Amino acid sequence: MSSLSLRNRLLQQLGDGMRRHAGLIRVMQWAVVLFYALLLVLPALLPLPDSQARMLDNLTLFAQFLFWGIWWPFVLLSIVLFGRLWCGVLCPEGSLSEWASQYGKGMGVPRWVRWGGWPALAFCLTTVYGQLISVYDYAQAALLILGGSTVAAVVVGLLFARGKRVWCRYLCPVSGVFALLARLAPVHFHVDEQRWKENTAARLPPPNCAPLLDIRRMQGASDCHACGRCSGQRGAVQLIARSSNEEILHSITHTPSPWDSRLLLFGVIGLAMGAFQWTVSPWFIALKQYLAQWLVEHDILWPLHDNAPWWLLTHYPQLNDSFSWLDGFSILLYLSASALILGTGLWLLLRLAARLVGQAEMFGPLSLALTPLGGAGLFLGLSATTVKLLRYEGLLLEWVQPARAALLIAAMLWSAWLGGKLLAGQKTSLFRRGVAGACLLAAISVVGYGWWLQFWGWL
Repeated sequence: MSSLSLRNRLLQQLGDGMRRHAGLIRVMQWAVVLFYALLLVLPALLPLPDSQARMLDNLTLFAQFLFWGIWWPFVLLSIVLFGRLWCGVLCPEGSLSEWASQYGKGMGVPRWVRWGGWPALAFCLTTVYGQLISVYDYAQAALLILGGSTVAAVVVGLLFARGKRVWCRYLCPVSGVFALLARLAPVHFHVDEQRWKENTAARLPPPNCAPLLDIRRMQGASDCHACGRCSGQRGAVQLIARSSNEEILHSITHTPSPWDSRLLLFGVIGLAMGAFQWTVSPWFIALKQYLAQWLVEHDILWPLHDNAPWWLLTHYPQLNDSFSWLDGFSILLYLSASALILGTGLWLLLRLAARLVGQAEMFGPLSLALTPLGGAGLFLGLSATTVKLLRYEGLLLEWVQPARAALLIAAMLWSAWLGGKLLAGQKTSLFRRGVAGACLLAAISVVGYGWWLQFWGWL
């Protein structure tokens, strides 16, 4: 038996085991819900830590480290490694939404909920709002945003589709991001549609696919929540190993949604880069100083006041940390400019590359080729909080900069390889493919330069 066959056999047993031990998974889900609630609610009820507080003697700082330093960065990493296993097995919002839907009204899912742009819009709004109220730094802000999202998930569960996860499928702010990153997973639940239709043997009871997927026609890992409930169904569904490049390279024949490209270019890359870098950007400082000078010269002083409530703009005067109205406007302007300028630049370069090879529909697959770079950027940005908190504890972490460089270079090379493979299959002249490849490399270089500025250029 080949190593690949043995691996797939073991994976199939794992997938079937997930279905058999669904009860154990439910216990795990509720344990995560309890841990999530404690991590989110308890620190918000405690006094703000003073400047001398440390992670090991202050519950608020320890919870902040667990939540933003460990939880979220490694949730992203888990999606790349295992697909959306987090969504199907561990996500507290998904568990609560599905549980609530069992006791709700069970209404049908209206068309406006099924609009494909909600995940992209929700991601952008949540990201911007989180920066305005310093979600990474204060427990109250985290409770407001993440707790508010959890309440919304429960409300949606109470309203629509009994026993399902309507929130996760259509409205979750990170659902679109997870769908992008899951395309890189080296494992997924594969469905053989022909075998599904032909199998006349004894069948398992129909599974409850909580994210409302048509299991028979499911392709790839982007939408599947990897919960294991359908493993073995009609002998046509099994967990298998695959190439991490497979789903993106096959996107030529399975045209991705235009919202995938918009979210990746304008949100995951453009907006996220601005959100992670504005605190260290000299461009942001120059922008704010210019606006402040203009306001003073025109005797407009109220935007310089820092009297906004904490739930609108960061306001913790006891820690000398309060945003003025000008700060809030400058953050909005900087993040919007980052999303629009960088996203539009990438969009134009990839559109040009697609036109050069004579296939306008190649834009979608070429944009997905930047998924490794987008995912690496999110991990670098979120793990910067991990590094900051550990350095507050006195750890030098001299290996961090080389590790960041290695991750960034690897992601750039991976994206370049994916784009090169997509372009190599096009039937056009070598010159046109070469110029299209140059456009792709320019797009990758622009993103890499942005991260270089944050971690090296602006130090």
